[in-house]
Amino acid sequence: MRYRAHPFSWVPGAGLRHASTAPNFGLYPDGEEVATLCGGLVAADNSVLAWLWRTCTVCDAEARVLAGMPKAGTR
Repeated sequence: MRYRAHPFSWVPGAGLRHASTAPNFGLYPDGEEVATLCGGLVAADNSVLAWLWRTCTVCDAEARVLAGMPKAGTR
């Protein structure tokens, strides 16, 4: 059994880093379509540069809620 600190994982796709609650612990093969917290469906991109893309603001906000964290820009 794998440990998952939060009920979501990050997946780069469509030019942004997105969050997903898909049950495979962030192990998305290149090209696998993944449902995201922003309501989209993206093809996973596991290239080195993809992990440096900006984070989807909607996925970030939803992930923060799931993690019990404050909104971005607040303390």
